[in-house]
Amino acid sequence: MGSEFSVPGPGRPQRPGPGTLLDRSELAVDVLPAAARLLGCVLEADTPEGTVAVRLVEVEAYRGRDDPASHCYRGRTARNAVMFGPAGHLYVYFVYGMHFCANVSCLEDGEPGAVLLRAGEVLTDPGVARARRPTARKDDDLARGPARLASLLGLGRADNGLDVTDPASRVRLHAGEPLPPSSIRTGPRVGVAAAAELAWRYWVDGSPAVSVYRPGGTRARRRRT
Repeated sequence: MGSEFSVPGPGRPQRPGPGTLLDRSELAVDVLPAAARLLGCVLEADTPEGTVAVRLVEVEAYRGRDDPASHCYRGRTARNAVMFGPAGHLYVYFVYGMHFCANVSCLEDGEPGAVLLRAGEVLTDPGVARARRPTARKDDDLARGPARLASLLGLGRADNGLDVTDPASRVRLHAGEPLPPSSIRTGPRVGVAAAAELAWRYWVDGSPAVSVYRPGGTRARRRRT
């Protein structure tokens, strides 16, 4: 299981190979440093068409009990249980009756919080990625936006709760080098009405795969992660 990633181009961080999984302890922290740490990491999934890996370039933090935009703001349910820990597990949910979105749980076990995975740059065979996302107009669109990213990696209800720090998992999170603060930008979260002013969306400056910012509207008034 797993695949070798292509040689990085100029200005790109070294891309890790199999076995360099992110340690769970790096996610068992507050959601804001966890979000910054996830940028540059590589999320890899085994799919029927082959292994697909993306470099994470955009994420969004949702803290939990003090965040009214969070799924777990009103307490623990069967749906949001993964958000309550331990860290390093996928929280996958269905939105708008159309799409799946994926998050990675953070904080200590019992403390709710997660980071929404918003966008990634494809690192593996573009032919496999294109087979999975044939409607994408260009390569930058293959995993631009949380629904497209989840679709590319084949993430659905069956993946809710998967441990991405486990080498035996179908979906694995590889530890890229932490990015310098100068390469990270922050801004408002996308499509939320509550706590919309919080600059808890993090992205890699200059990445063409980062999604277009759209403020929350009537269609987006449901809580996100």
